[in-house]
Amino acid sequence: MPSIDSLIVNFDRALRTVAGAHRGARPSPAAGIAEGSLDESARADAAALMRVNHVGEVCAQALYQGQALTAREPVNRQALAQAAIEEQDHLVWSAQRIEELGGRASLLNPLWYAGSFALGAVAGALGDRWSLAFLAETEHQVEEHLAGHLRRLPSTDRKTRAVVEAMRADEAKHRDSALALGAAELPVAAIVGMRVLAKVMTTVSSRV
Repeated sequence: MPSIDSLIVNFDRALRTVAGAHRGARPSPAAGIAEGSLDESARADAAALMRVNHVGEVCAQALYQGQALTAREPVNRQALAQAAIEEQDHLVWSAQRIEELGGRASLLNPLWYAGSFALGAVAGALGDRWSLAFLAETEHQVEEHLAGHLRRLPSTDRKTRAVVEAMRADEAKHRDSALALGAAELPVAAIVGMRVLAKVMTTVSSRV
């Protein structure tokens, strides 16, 4: 049963995530890279992609916090907490890049957070092996998603590409960590369901 202290901490993290009050532990990979030559259409497209990525990081914070809250083994709880800290960097990096491109964050971030936290808590309640399986598959799908963004982004947009590439590398590391901790193998139906939900999220968040 979660303690009152842990519930308060998670509520504080939720407010910080939705309000964009986090600070990154690592500098943005885009820092020091000159802004490329992008026309208005390319900037708008890049901003929309980074808004989707920012929503993904809001969801990641919520998922990790929900899973950590219901994780059984301390080593798994610690791994989830560490991944969440690293994902905070992604949250900050993507928000910074959206601002540089003249875009805005999704208006539905509170909704994305609430839904993802609930999913994470349910996954954690099913047991650590299934929670880790959910995490591993989530990271795998995010890796694919970011690879698609790299294919869409023009070579001249070196700043956005640097952020996406660094995020993708971290996601691969988190997936490997989940597998090493003993993640189960998700049923095909669960994987398909996750892909459908992800498609809805990316489609909506690219516009709203």
